[in-house]
Amino acid sequence: MGHDTGFGRRCERAVVTAYRELRQVGSDDLAAFQACTALYRIHHPEASLNEARRLVAEWIDHHLVRRQAEPSPGCGCD
Repeated sequence: MGHDTGFGRRCERAVVTAYRELRQVGSDDLAAFQACTALYRIHHPEASLNEARRLVAEWIDHHLVRRQAEPSPGCGCD
């Protein structure tokens, strides 16, 4: 899984990678968060907007703010 340890889900990896890259190219936090919420809902169209926002926020906090190595709580896909 590359250099990102603790990623068990493709959607989680895609969301966190997209957020990191959007921030690196100058997107503000809200724009990057909204884009990642939309990305999550492409992977999980059944998810409500609130559920998507909650998970994206948890993943960003877990991987990028707190830099935790263990898997995060989240959706049940792989």
